[in-house]
Amino acid sequence: MAHSEEIPVRAGDVDLAATLTLPDGSGAGADGRFPNALLLPSWLPRDRSGGYDLIGHPAWFASAGPGTARPGLLARLAAALAARGVASLRADPRGCAASPGAWEEVTLFAKIDDARDTLAALRGRAELDIRRTGIVGHGEGAAIALAVAVGDPVVSALTLIGPSARSFRDTLRHAVAVRGGGVEHEHPIIAALDGWSEDLIERAERREPDLTVRLRGGSSVTLALAPFEQAIHTPPLALATMLHRSVSLVHGASDTWSDPEESTLLAAALSEGGNDPATRLVAGAGHDLAEASDELIGEVAEDLARRLVPRDLPPVLLAIEGMG
Repeated sequence: MAHSEEIPVRAGDVDLAATLTLPDGSGAGADGRFPNALLLPSWLPRDRSGGYDLIGHPAWFASAGPGTARPGLLARLAAALAARGVASLRADPRGCAASPGAWEEVTLFAKIDDARDTLAALRGRAELDIRRTGIVGHGEGAAIALAVAVGDPVVSALTLIGPSARSFRDTLRHAVAVRGGGVEHEHPIIAALDGWSEDLIERAERREPDLTVRLRGGSSVTLALAPFEQAIHTPPLALATMLHRSVSLVHGASDTWSDPEESTLLAAALSEGGNDPATRLVAGAGHDLAEASDELIGEVAEDLARRLVPRDLPPVLLAIEGMG
């Protein structure tokens, strides 16, 4: 049977709380090692399973949307990957759930560094095949996955779920216009971000240090603006032109955070860069694919498992492999 281990992952100056999910022996290669994947969550405070962080930020997500009785997207994918012989690692981001820090202050570049460190933790496990490693990035995690893979030639394949292509400025403005008074807008933090979006964009572009936004009920939160400024000036489209890897894009047709057109634009950029990306639109599903069936999640996992082909290792990783 597949099983999970709770492990700490050293990322910069903190230990992130993480879960390593290992399959049974059926997926191991001739050397007894498993292919593996790093799972990266979307934007806003989320836990390692991909759901909104109800531990560290319960008042921000007081209103439960449809489909929340199911496990988070990344937990569903971890189980589906394990059933197909693929191990996975997912961590609570800084300032979320059981990981230390302040989510409001974590920059995009720090998240990219943390993802690199978490990937390194995968490579330190003797039971994992570092030649067959993939990354699943959801929402903001898709941009982080691209940034990590561009600089890491050993990553075999990526699956990008609900990615954006254009600048965070354009993505946020479109999301605010589409979301209106929908279910997600009932979350206090999302309603506040929607209401303060133009101030946030303008102040971030002026490189002001922070912005205090008021939440329903009279409370407030101060957001560091460096993360938003970095996201505005690091569009995934620019990263996609530098990537030469196997990529699949999956997008909910009813995504109110990132319009499905973003996947279309990203696929075009990947194709221009010499890739052959596959795209899948999930009818009736939102950003978190909560409405997607277990069968569809299994198909997404199966697709990634097929694409985790061995990559040539640079000398430093050959040495790590030999030590294992």
